[in-house]
Amino acid sequence: MTDLAVSHGLLDQPGTVAFLVIFGMGVILFFVFRSMSKHLRKIQMAARAEAEAAERAAPGDGDGDAATRADAATRAER
Repeated sequence: MTDLAVSHGLLDQPGTVAFLVIFGMGVILFFVFRSMSKHLRKIQMAARAEAEAAERAAPGDGDGDAATRADAATRAER
């Protein structure tokens, strides 16, 4: 009997191709999530700086200023 169109190459097996596709998607997602995390950190730091600037610009009473300084010191430790 004659075997027609039989190939024994590495990429001819569906399991190998599927693994390479899934692995490639995983590598791409790793870099996408890392980039997204970096951008979200930048946005969060900008929002904190803006909120702190707004707190400094707002008039406060004597007791509130001590609480604000303690809160700012706590944020700086993080």
